[in-house]
Amino acid sequence: MKKLASAALVAALTIPAFSAEFITIGTGSVTGTYYPTGGAICRLVNKYKKETKIRCSVESTGGSEYNINTIKNKELDFGVAQSDVVYNMSKGLKKYEGKAVDKLRSVMAIYPELFTLVTRKEAGIKGILDIKGKKINVGNPGSGHASTADTLFPYLGISKDDLSFAGVLKAGESPDALRDNKVDGYFYMVGHPTANIKDASNSVDIAITPIVGPAVDKMIKDNPYFAKANVPAGIYKGVDKPVPTFGVKAVLVTSTDVSDKAVYTLVKAILENFEDFKKLHPAYSNITKKSLLDGLSAPLHEGAKKYYKEAGLL
Repeated sequence: MKKLASAALVAALTIPAFSAEFITIGTGSVTGTYYPTGGAICRLVNKYKKETKIRCSVESTGGSEYNINTIKNKELDFGVAQSDVVYNMSKGLKKYEGKAVDKLRSVMAIYPELFTLVTRKEAGIKGILDIKGKKINVGNPGSGHASTADTLFPYLGISKDDLSFAGVLKAGESPDALRDNKVDGYFYMVGHPTANIKDASNSVDIAITPIVGPAVDKMIKDNPYFAKANVPAGIYKGVDKPVPTFGVKAVLVTSTDVSDKAVYTLVKAILENFEDFKKLHPAYSNITKKSLLDGLSAPLHEGAKKYYKEAGLL
């Protein structure tokens, strides 16, 4: 009888765990745009948790490449990643040759991200080639900004060896490093505005360096997931004019291993609360429901496809 009672108790305690599906979204630095994006999505998904039995949580991570690899290893269910990284990793191109993530699937392309070079004003980095001989945080391995720098440098005819210091700090560590004069500048692929750059501009005089020129034009032509864009004026202290650069899209990705129900539920939660979602971060201000399907760079997950068709977007 005691054994039966114990078994019944164990069964009762485990029923809620089996009846709910838990999903985790990998993001990036807590001061960047990926982390609040994951939080905004989870907030909407969890709004319906009683009905859907799906619980969503967010995790701060090393960024794009890290998120995709962790999804591949089934340690994350969803992740935010740059569209160029999604494209190359899903197809096994460039440095990912022979390592294609065949199960990688897109859910939505959320907002534009711009490749941004934040510098100490006194460092005098007026153009992208002025980074030669400077202390520059290129980015931590697995981050989208490090990957983008790796793509850009050969077009510029430079390498990390041309820098006096090539840092591998995470994005969240960069503003302090800039303030403490440990670096002259740092690269960041990010949606604007971001608390990260606001923090930097509040502690030291900054400039955002234009990333333009024939070499950049050639890179954009060769890599169709890149597009020219401007960092807006007036969103950071000391940055009074638009700054030209290039960018990608921030894409929410998942795997074919994740259930159609979970993906469908997530997409539905966002689309049915779309105006509320747009208010959750300034980077979303100009997005539309249709723009969520632009720049996906990996096949759509079947669960996402199902909802988009129902909503008349496909």
